[in-house]
Amino acid sequence: MKRTALSILLPVDQFHCRSIFLFQTFKMSSFAPLKTPPSPPSAPSPRPPGAGASSKVLKNKGPAPRESALIGWWEGPVRAVVKDWLPRGRNPVSGNWTGKPAAAAAAAAAAAMTTAKRLAAPPLWPIEARLAALLPDLLVFRKPRGFEPELATAQGVLLGVHVTGFTALMDRFSLSCKLEHDMDRLARIFSYYISDIVEHVLCFGGDILNITGNVLLALWTVEQNQLSDIITLVAKCSLEIQEKFGIYHTREGQDLQLKIGLSAGRISQFIVGDERRQYLLVIGRDVDGVQLAQRLAQANEIVLSWNCWKLCEQYMFEVEIMREDEAVKLRDMRIIDPFDFDEHFYKCLDYLPHYRTSADILRTALELDPDSALEQTLRKHIMKNLLKKIDEGQPMEYISEFRTVTIVLISLEFHKTAWMLRLCHLIQEAALYISTVIEKGGGQLSRIFMFETGCMFLCVFGLPGDKKPDECAHALESSFNIFSFCWENLAETKLVSISITNGPVFCGMVGAVSRHEYTVIGPKVSLVARMITAYPGLVSCDEVTYLRSMLPAYNFKKLPEKMMKNISNPGKIYEYVGHRRCIMFGKRHLATERNKNHSLLDREKELEAFRMAQQECLHQKKGQAVLYEGGKGCGKSQLLAEINFLAQKEGHRVLPLKLKKADSKQCFYTIQTLMAIFFEIDTCPAFYRQERLHKQLCGIVEEPLHCLFNDLFFVKFPLSFKVSHMDDLARQQKIKACFFEVLQKAVRETPLIFLIDEAQYMDAASWEFLGTLLSGVPIIVVMTLTPTSTLCGQAQHFLQSPPAVLVPISKLAATSLLRMACWELGVVSIPQELQIYLLRRCFGNPLYCEVLCQDLLSKNILRFHGLQKEEVENSKWETLSANAMKSTMYSISPASSEDQELYVCTVKDDVNLDTVLLPPLLKEIAVNQLDQLSPEEQSLVKCAAVIGHSFHIDLLQHLLPGWSKNKLLEVLKDLVDIHVLRWCSKGQELPTEPMLVPSSVETEHTKEETKSDADSLLRLQEELSLPQTEVLEFGVPLLREGAWELWPKAQQTALHLECACFLRDLACRCGSCHGGDFVPFHRFAICPTKSSSGTSRFCSYKDTGSILTQVITDRLQLPSPQDTFQFQTESPRSQEAFTREYCRTEEEFLDKVNRKLAQTNPKKGMLTTKPCHCREVLKRVLSPLTQHCLVIGETTCAFYYLLESAAASLDLSDNYMAFFYLRKASSLLGQPSAFSFFKKHKVKICQFEEATFCRLQSEVCFNMGQITLAKKLARRALRLLKRSFPWTWLGVIFQTFLEKCWYSCSLSQPRNNPSEKKKKLAVLQQQMQCLSLLRQLYSLEATASSRRFACLATVMQKNSVKEFPGEAQAVSTYVALSQFSQNVGDKDEWLHREQLAIQKSSLCWFSREGLLATAQLMQALAYTKLCLGHLDFSIKLGFQAHDICRHLKKPALENLVLSVLFRSAFLKKKFDLCVHVLESQWALISQSHDVLGQACFYSACLDLLLYGKGWLCRPFGECLHFIQHYEHSCLLNSQSNVMLGVHSSLAMWFAQDSQWNQFEYHFSKARQLVKRTNASLFGSHGFVRFLECHVLMLQKMPEDVFLQTLAETRRQTLTYFKEFFSRCVTCPVYHQWVSELKAFVMRNGKMSLTNIIRPFDTCLTRIWIEGKFLEENNSFEQNLEIQRFVREADVNKKDKEEIQECIC
Repeated sequence: MKRTALSILLPVDQFHCRSIFLFQTFKMSSFAPLKTPPSPPSAPSPRPPGAGASSKVLKNKGPAPRESALIGWWEGPVRAVVKDWLPRGRNPVSGNWTGKPAAAAAAAAAAAMTTAKRLAAPPLWPIEARLAALLPDLLVFRKPRGFEPELATAQGVLLGVHVTGFTALMDRFSLSCKLEHDMDRLARIFSYYISDIVEHVLCFGGDILNITGNVLLALWTVEQNQLSDIITLVAKCSLEIQEKFGIYHTREGQDLQLKIGLSAGRISQFIVGDERRQYLLVIGRDVDGVQLAQRLAQANEIVLSWNCWKLCEQYMFEVEIMREDEAVKLRDMRIIDPFDFDEHFYKCLDYLPHYRTSADILRTALELDPDSALEQTLRKHIMKNLLKKIDEGQPMEYISEFRTVTIVLISLEFHKTAWMLRLCHLIQEAALYISTVIEKGGGQLSRIFMFETGCMFLCVFGLPGDKKPDECAHALESSFNIFSFCWENLAETKLVSISITNGPVFCGMVGAVSRHEYTVIGPKVSLVARMITAYPGLVSCDEVTYLRSMLPAYNFKKLPEKMMKNISNPGKIYEYVGHRRCIMFGKRHLATERNKNHSLLDREKELEAFRMAQQECLHQKKGQAVLYEGGKGCGKSQLLAEINFLAQKEGHRVLPLKLKKADSKQCFYTIQTLMAIFFEIDTCPAFYRQERLHKQLCGIVEEPLHCLFNDLFFVKFPLSFKVSHMDDLARQQKIKACFFEVLQKAVRETPLIFLIDEAQYMDAASWEFLGTLLSGVPIIVVMTLTPTSTLCGQAQHFLQSPPAVLVPISKLAATSLLRMACWELGVVSIPQELQIYLLRRCFGNPLYCEVLCQDLLSKNILRFHGLQKEEVENSKWETLSANAMKSTMYSISPASSEDQELYVCTVKDDVNLDTVLLPPLLKEIAVNQLDQLSPEEQSLVKCAAVIGHSFHIDLLQHLLPGWSKNKLLEVLKDLVDIHVLRWCSKGQELPTEPMLVPSSVETEHTKEETKSDADSLLRLQEELSLPQTEVLEFGVPLLREGAWELWPKAQQTALHLECACFLRDLACRCGSCHGGDFVPFHRFAICPTKSSSGTSRFCSYKDTGSILTQVITDRLQLPSPQDTFQFQTESPRSQEAFTREYCRTEEEFLDKVNRKLAQTNPKKGMLTTKPCHCREVLKRVLSPLTQHCLVIGETTCAFYYLLESAAASLDLSDNYMAFFYLRKASSLLGQPSAFSFFKKHKVKICQFEEATFCRLQSEVCFNMGQITLAKKLARRALRLLKRSFPWTWLGVIFQTFLEKCWYSCSLSQPRNNPSEKKKKLAVLQQQMQCLSLLRQLYSLEATASSRRFACLATVMQKNSVKEFPGEAQAVSTYVALSQFSQNVGDKDEWLHREQLAIQKSSLCWFSREGLLATAQLMQALAYTKLCLGHLDFSIKLGFQAHDICRHLKKPALENLVLSVLFRSAFLKKKFDLCVHVLESQWALISQSHDVLGQACFYSACLDLLLYGKGWLCRPFGECLHFIQHYEHSCLLNSQSNVMLGVHSSLAMWFAQDSQWNQFEYHFSKARQLVKRTNASLFGSHGFVRFLECHVLMLQKMPEDVFLQTLAETRRQTLTYFKEFFSRCVTCPVYHQWVSELKAFVMRNGKMSLTNIIRPFDTCLTRIWIEGKFLEENNSFEQNLEIQRFVREADVNKKDKEEIQECIC
């Protein structure tokens, strides 16, 4: 059996120095030549590479290279840098290894990367050099000849290096589930291995002819009398290669070893091809000799052919005769003195005219002068898709890709008697035909290589730029045509064998910088070579090709299984026998069945078109055609299945048919098959077919005409005399007439509908028949089409006919797509990140959604949780995922019955959805879309895919080396025009102003230059009709993900690192916020205090042994402490002038703010500060930056930016996304240990970051209602920040005593070191936030113990703020403390702290933080005035605070302001204003899924329903549904104040309707909550509603409904009145009304109130109508306030003493 030269084709995915991987930082985008350090003066000319080698006998196993040096994504970039500073290989002079030590090399690598941007880009290679690097010197220096093929003969020495073990290694990888990862790893292993061998051969003067799979062939061309010397040189080269690279141990246990063969003698070269494409062949007896020597050699052996042994200096070799007259085994060389070989090497230099003469490069072919004739000659030897990329200027490292291709290997074996010249002509003839056929089918003839008795042609379908949807079918059809041609036209052919496989491969460069080739590797490449030998003389294909070709099964024949070397599981193998005309009955119905469990989504418009056609056909008695047009996966088949079900349900007879591409080539096939289905002979046995057809035709078609259907339906009716005299045309017309008669009779009995799926594959004759049929027979034809297909002329005519209606299928709406995803996953809700994942990849395509959901399930990356009706608190952070889902995302209504258990799903913490690979089907679709673009557009899309779904054009240009802004915008315009990309709306883009405030002042010249550049860019955008935005996003599904997956891992990681370095400087607050960290002073807390150069914390982690760590340390630094930000914009003089006027009262404060606003903009009187863009920074910078860090594996840096993202999300009131980022950060830290002393994080973080992490977790838990866990995490954060908080009441007393004297004793002089000061501020800020959280957490509970803890947190927070230098922080703190005092009923502290906040607010206008503090103070004043009854003043302050909050984009504070504003307007009976406020509040909370905000909103809606005199914002049913839905939410259960008002309002509503069961339920809920409320506005409001329920119950509830006696109920009601006045002392706005209610009860109000209480007209309404409530002037309000405070002083005395004890 012949042995193939192609055992495997292995390229490389990353390249280094002399390898092709050129790191992006060096801007080697155009494949610049290598510049090594100059040679020492003592070595002006090259010396032998092997000088100084010892004379020891060659060992079978040399030292194996350490695998960790070859594995890891960083080897490409780092090695590129190291090799530019440290030349590899032996010194030509001494023969020893040169360069710096390992540590110095690593330092050089890091330094090179750090300073890369400061280095000038190296000169670009000319186009000739780039082409020459792909070709051997034999072609580059070849003399021009004519176009006719001819043999050129020369003397030379051939070296063949065969790498064994790669096929077996790939087989191991192919059995793994992570095929893409394993293939990438395989390519990385090969990158070092083959590149080192190539470099070594080049150093010895060899010419690399080709790298065919795992076989390298090199040639030394010399004269005949020089052969012996060159053989000695090549033998020395071979020994060194075996010594250095002879064996490599892999982690998988499969060794890679070398077998080397040498041959010498006459070498013939032959150029095959035409003027467009040419191939170099090296043939001859000695070429066969080197192949024979390789086969005879074992691993780690060198074998010389017999002719080579005869020509060499035999006395210099130690050999072993293997076979007489065949080969000898070389053991070693007899060289005693090492300098003898130096002289021999100098002697050989004279024989090698193209040997390098400088130390800069390894080949003189790369230094040739530009020559257009040479360029044209070289271009013929390179594939066209590779030429396009070279012409477009793509860097070589951007060319390699992972993609699915179809490989065709053609083997031609000739008779041994054929003359060599005749053999060359046969190969020429075969090559021309193969190239033509393959290119016509969309493939490329990659290369031609020879073996002993024939040659092989390697063809590839689906290379970059050539991807087609039907490449498997094209490959099979092309292969069969080639197979037939070779057998029929090549006379000397002995055997033709063709094998086809399909699968993922690596397409890219293999070799060194000076010499490399473009090839493919992968398990399927190895399989295609084994199939050639296993199935000779056939056109064989693997099972994947068989399935993906979509060709009929009768075109294939299954082959028996055979053992293949190093292929453990080849799968099923089929023989392709060519296209056959065959009618398949019974298997052509619709492939898609209707889903019985779920209805069709968003297809009402399409179904209406079908119903209209039904009506037209019924009334007009004419045929109708409905053609649904849509892309792949849009749901056409599902729509036909639904129509099939509806039509059969209505009693129609339906004939369904699904066509395939092969059917378009069979004339009349569609009608033929439809009629077979109509006659019901499609599923019956063949022997019964004729009888059944006869029964169907009887009475309709004459008996003599039955024989017309013999050929159509494979029956054998006797041929009649009438039919025998008909010609073919007459028979066809008669057949059609018979079909008309049959169908007309059938329609009279039952309506008939034809359903044709994939109608673009219908033949022309069937189109023509259908058009004629519809004009005379009332039949409905429903078809589906794909818009990309080219229809025939008959089809175009049919579409333009009156009966035809073309209906485009629209994409699914986002809500429908998510509902479909829930159905596929079997859940009622999916998390937000999964929603984004599906929406960005599907774009409304149901097929994509279905495949993606199935892929998620198969990869086991989702976690499912049972949906419990009652939500309980969690004790661990790790179990909060389901709670976060239930509180934010329960939006999909369950499709199953109520008694069935419901589920929600979450994404596992360690899964990054952005890096989840597409399923193979969807990746094929994406790659097809990508390959339809031009090379420039492909390069842009691939780089944009690395950035993310949306990207900024500046970052995109940064990843496209050599691209000007003009070129970038032109290509972007083209992509936008074809809807591949789309410009983001202006509201979504990044701000145009700088995010960082520069510390230096711009000069006028700088401003003019900036303005000039901006004007130039603006003019360019106007010329190109581009919007003035700089952010784009992908506009088609799957393209971004598919393009991202094409990158090899090494280059992918390098590009992500570039993105991370670019975004690092933008990862801060926006320019209008004056920069800074989202975690205050984050950078100062983590950086070493003694650092003066801004080195990040990663410097302390360099002891891991990874050079990458040093690279990222210098490139991906966190912001340095020296990057300070400008927090104030006004000069100190203006601040002093403004603060001279001291604000003493609220009126003065408001007047000062109004005057300051008027000074800022006297014309409009409104805010002129630039709006906040922090939301865009989070979306465009921080979130992508964390993804980039995760992809490159820098988890420490990713943890930093995850904390920043979580803090930014909380700042923007997006609690779920904050939880999402913290969950990612938690997965980086690893699972916590049950014992604290075993706790060890996977990511090394400082104590401050751990404390910040706990504090952010606590805040998220607080927002989710997880109160116990929030307290635990806040305490832990304080402990990490060196600030303890007690657990017991005894500890509270002791801690209170310490805090009382803490401030005076602990103050110390501030240090002069600014960084140390900022670090202290960072810790202090986190301490204050933790204390604020604890105060809020304990304030939720009304127990005495919780009040003590809350008071302690207040005292500690008050002490901390005195140490903080910022006025804004002080104002915010005093506002919060005053609010706390009001909640606990401490009037003095409430007003005192509010006054302190007003006094410190004078400086707050001069920064954004100060403006926020001003807004908080104005909200607090509006709240205060509302509590005291100053409603007009409260409304005025509320409007001012609302304007500032809207400008600052603070939704949480804005929602609070609107709640206060509503309450003030409600008490003033301004119901139109109430509705306006509620609509604004709904627009705010509906976008963020704020459950607590919605509860406040629906509580206000219930108030409006009860007392609004007909004003309505939301119906009662919606309010009730919300409460029932979130009734068991932990978040709402923790908010007793809000829920008391909600349940009391619901109870009042049900009481008015006399629904006493519902009333009792909500009233009992309110009774439980009233004990847990405080004196806050919401608590007092809820208490008032609760008291009203009592009064209403006494007035309306029947006596038989009372659970206790009426007297006891009245007594209990009076007790609640007393409790209200004792508790709500700081909210006197309700006191008069509660007093009136109490008076009614005390007067036995059943008789006096019977007539005034009626539905929608309560006591409160009656009193308002009479003008007795809150209609007095301000003096009355002030008097009321004083009276109430005096009146309740004695009642509250006891509680006041307890509070003062805690505060003091």
